[in-house]
Amino acid sequence: MMFRMSLVALACCTAFTAQADDYNPRLDGIGPSQGDFGGVGLLQMPTARMARTGEFSVNYMDNEQYRRWSTSIQVFDWLETTLRYTDVRTRLYSSHPDFSGDQTYKDKGIDFKLRLWQESHWLPQVALGVRDFAGTGLFDSEFLVASKAWGPLDFTLGMGWGNMAESGNIKNAFCSAADKFCQRSGFDGIPGDFEFGNLFHGPAALFGGIEYQTPWQPLRLKLEYDGNDYSNETAGTIKQDSPINVGAVYRLFESVDTHLSYQRGNTWMWGVTLRTNFNDLTQNHLDEPRPKSAPGNTNGADSQALMTSLQHNAGFKQARLYQDGDSRLILEGEQGKYRDKVEGEQRAVTLLANQLPVPAEQYRIVYTKNGLPVDEAVIDAKQWQAQQAGEVLGQPKAETTQRANAGSPQGNLLADNTQRLTYSWKPQLQQSFGGPESFYLYQFGINGNGDFKFTDNLSLGGTLYWNWFDNLDKFNYTTPPSNTDALPRVRTWIREYVSSSDLLLTNLQLTAMGRLAPDWYAQVYAGYLEMMYAGVGSEVLYRPYGKSWALGANGNYVRQRDWNNTMRLADYKTFTGHATLYWQLPYLDQSLAKISVGQYLAKDKGVTIDLSRRFDSGIVAGAYATFTDVTAEEYGEGSFTKGFYITIPFDLLLVRPTTGVGTIGWTPLTRDGGQMLSRHYSMYEISDNE
Repeated sequence: MMFRMSLVALACCTAFTAQADDYNPRLDGIGPSQGDFGGVGLLQMPTARMARTGEFSVNYMDNEQYRRWSTSIQVFDWLETTLRYTDVRTRLYSSHPDFSGDQTYKDKGIDFKLRLWQESHWLPQVALGVRDFAGTGLFDSEFLVASKAWGPLDFTLGMGWGNMAESGNIKNAFCSAADKFCQRSGFDGIPGDFEFGNLFHGPAALFGGIEYQTPWQPLRLKLEYDGNDYSNETAGTIKQDSPINVGAVYRLFESVDTHLSYQRGNTWMWGVTLRTNFNDLTQNHLDEPRPKSAPGNTNGADSQALMTSLQHNAGFKQARLYQDGDSRLILEGEQGKYRDKVEGEQRAVTLLANQLPVPAEQYRIVYTKNGLPVDEAVIDAKQWQAQQAGEVLGQPKAETTQRANAGSPQGNLLADNTQRLTYSWKPQLQQSFGGPESFYLYQFGINGNGDFKFTDNLSLGGTLYWNWFDNLDKFNYTTPPSNTDALPRVRTWIREYVSSSDLLLTNLQLTAMGRLAPDWYAQVYAGYLEMMYAGVGSEVLYRPYGKSWALGANGNYVRQRDWNNTMRLADYKTFTGHATLYWQLPYLDQSLAKISVGQYLAKDKGVTIDLSRRFDSGIVAGAYATFTDVTAEEYGEGSFTKGFYITIPFDLLLVRPTTGVGTIGWTPLTRDGGQMLSRHYSMYEISDNE
């Protein structure tokens, strides 16, 4: 009865939307809220709403049978992605306590929701989504949903299939097209595999609800008709006394929501959401003041003092200064302080104009990485000086800077601030989730990096890893899958590597790299290439300047390092290498696709697809998946290699500006299939001129 009343209310409100005083797309104010499964929704059911682009939410929801941890990222305004773990509190992970102990069962799920069209004055917003797309299939569902706002009320009506539609309150419309759609098979694959054959199969149900924004802005109320009757749940028998769920969301702070609901007529659900937006994150830094323009004040400048100022104030390290003819100054160096190139360039040109008594007509700033020129800024001195003097009303603003493909500097060397020996420190966190031995496996330590340059293009570098703490002693993996074609253990000795010593030489290699031609980059290397492998290898990259694509290839002959003593070598050896297409996707803002084809460490062959999105703050969120000729049975639990990562600029966390970044990765399981060599340098990253 209440469901029929909700449908009538939705129809009436849609019909009279034109009479509403204000069109409300529900994206203003405090925005949509997260549902119990993660992602924007009511309670158990989703809505068609989307968060603001760049929103990142971390959710925890808890009731008697399930605890759910989820993260949701609004990658684009039309795409929402969610990663979720469900703790089934009534079920153990396995029947072998010596392996997984008393750990309860953890189910992994990946969801996505696509907006088909936006809400208009008359039409609702409509979205299509899939829940538990690459998991065990315990909660797999598909849905088509519409949402329409009317003043403070937001109405939702949808149709679901699968777990969210176990009530089967309507007939699956696809059954009329083919009988196979009437049945939904149970999950019979390896956990982590894709189950395309179940999409839009089995029971179907209508669901709906209303979200009410109260006059008190922090509080929202929700009423929901649940499409699931909980008759087929992995937690066992769950009683449903009513399909009506009611709840409230209260915003404690700008970044914190609390949730409380009463569901199924007999169960309380509570939770919390932490949220931020990757496009909005900024940081106020303590920094040296910008130099003020005062040219012509020096008579015989101190070149060493100038180079020191260029490093500390403008951020240019490993720098050289040249004079080309009588009118051009060339600064070559690596920008290690400002992600905003313009900031560093303005400071550098000001310092050069102030401290050098050389009458320059043009400044060239050649950006380098690892000694390779990768980009160039050409600055007209007269236009720059006029800009410093102030703009004249009515006159168009002059363009002082042009970008160009970097060339090798020519001219007389005025000053040199390069150093042969450089070193740095960087924290490292490696982690995986959802394993049978322990839900969370981690390893945290500090990398000490050193590099000695024999020439600009030849160096000896290394990394010493100091392991502070980890729980990899819980990683009980001792044998590969029972299939006779099981893979060699190329990664699953991780516990033995880490426990062999708290101080590990993870990298020590001789590297030669250079530009073969203006758009061609190459490197060759030999030594201890990573913690688990030593060998020799090379890479070549073709990256035409100003284009959105690049092509690269690498080949490596490697031998496994002994997991009991990493200074020795084990017997296993192989060739591994890949050809890679890099493509900055033209219709997806700041998005990069990397497609690699080749042979992996376990001698399996296949392809890795890596998709990432850079947000306005500089944060990069990405996902990857590897598909090889190894079957899911040979691979074992997880079916194939996959993961997510977030790269965070350090200057969002620190009080001083820096170009350094750190990466937080998520890998569901550590297995041997689809594993790449962790090469120390990537020519695509080195040649990146962003």
